[in-house]
Amino acid sequence: MPRHTEEATTLSATTTFRDLGILAETAEALEAVGITSPFPIQEMTLPVALAGKDVIGQAKTGTGKTLGFGLPLLEAVTVPADVEAGRATADQLTDAPQALVVVPTRELCQQVTNDLLTAGKARNVRVLSIYGGRAYEPQVDALNKGVDVVVGTPGRLLDLAGQRKLRLSQVRSLVLDEADEMLDLGFLPDVEKIIEQLPAKRQTMLFSATMPGQVIALARRYMNQPTHITATAPDDEGATVANTTQHVYRAHSMDKPEMVARILQADGRGLAMVFCRTKRTAADVADQLARRGFASGAVHGDLGQGAREQALRAFRNGKVDVLVCTDVAARGIDVDGVTHVINYQTPEDEKTYLHRIGRTGRAGAAGIAVTLVDWDDIPRWQLINKALALSFPDPPETYSTSPHLFAELGIPEGTRGTLPRAERTRAGLAAEEVEDLGGPQAKRGGRRGQSAAAEAPAKRPARPKRQRRRTRGGEPLGEASAPAEGTVPAPAAAPAAEGDAPRAPRRRRRRTRGGAGTPAGS
Repeated sequence: MPRHTEEATTLSATTTFRDLGILAETAEALEAVGITSPFPIQEMTLPVALAGKDVIGQAKTGTGKTLGFGLPLLEAVTVPADVEAGRATADQLTDAPQALVVVPTRELCQQVTNDLLTAGKARNVRVLSIYGGRAYEPQVDALNKGVDVVVGTPGRLLDLAGQRKLRLSQVRSLVLDEADEMLDLGFLPDVEKIIEQLPAKRQTMLFSATMPGQVIALARRYMNQPTHITATAPDDEGATVANTTQHVYRAHSMDKPEMVARILQADGRGLAMVFCRTKRTAADVADQLARRGFASGAVHGDLGQGAREQALRAFRNGKVDVLVCTDVAARGIDVDGVTHVINYQTPEDEKTYLHRIGRTGRAGAAGIAVTLVDWDDIPRWQLINKALALSFPDPPETYSTSPHLFAELGIPEGTRGTLPRAERTRAGLAAEEVEDLGGPQAKRGGRRGQSAAAEAPAKRPARPKRQRRRTRGGEPLGEASAPAEGTVPAPAAAPAAEGDAPRAPRRRRRRTRGGAGTPAGS
């Protein structure tokens, strides 16, 4: 059982990360990117986690959980900068991983790695991301050179640990991030196998937006009297973030592309994410938006890892401003400037809904979430509405021409479903280079597992035409052969090229009733 529960109700405006006792180098690295004041989950977690105690952290999506566990994790790692500062001795240094973060998705793995690299830049903390879809060799080479923190997905972590390429015997800090998502994806058995390979004496932190019973049971088995911290802001009631404005409409499936195209032309719209339930729908919506003039990209499971990372980089770099994705991207994408999230299809449950709309309204920014509910999905949506205590039990019937759609979302009058050419200023997905990830995926065909560089099949060279030789009765047709009596003369064959060896006539065999073949003319 958790030892006690702490709940944040206020956030001091004067509190800084320096006040919470983190190292000066870490504070400098955060200040260099404009991060000075902590969010409630960070302010509540850091004093407990920095003392080396086990922590269960629960907060809404987009409220800063990554730095809540990331800063204590970095403080627990010993690097050469600590030896130079006199905080550690040289014999405490090691090339084996000292901290491990387990995450459910590749996108979240990249996001956590980037945040840890930013916070640990001044101390030169070595952070490595390990996940599938990439070649093994670069990851193994990095492990051999030495790393301090490993962030990875369960499958690839277990694979490398089983090959004895990843040493877990010196891990002093373990973080399970988005444990409820690992439960939904069926990763908890793999997570338990990883935990069993770690030293018994360690600090364990578990962070997630929701805490199902199986996740709490996991914490009871592998954590030592954890402190359960639930952080909330005083003006943020309910399960959703207060500064995210939500709209829910009952829409017809054939009218949805037109509705989305008009919503994407709303006043003040920045980056936007469109969520679909299926991979086929995501690919189709991305193609339709591209034909309508929008700079769109797609992220779903049928794309190779290279294509997924290409779309995410283009989205972060502003070359693409509309990202169409399945729920694989509902966690782990933390991109500044996402103003609109559109649920093209109703999510499966309330947890998925929370994580989808959590891509906007992050870190105190305002956002807009629009959900389009099919007639058949009304019962599912009503269950989500009831579970989250929302106020949309019966969404209004809405079409792309409905006046209330234009009024509520700030869409200019006269907006059509095609982006005007004068507004097509983004470079587009093709402007983002594709990274060659190597590995077996580059050699396999098909879309699944195929690298982006190999997405387009190579054009086959033209085959030379076969030269056919006409014969009759095994004899080549030519002018020199005299036709038999009563037969039609055969056309002349092309004269043989100079130097060609004479070709023996081909003997044809004639089938008889008994099945035996006899040479023609015998």
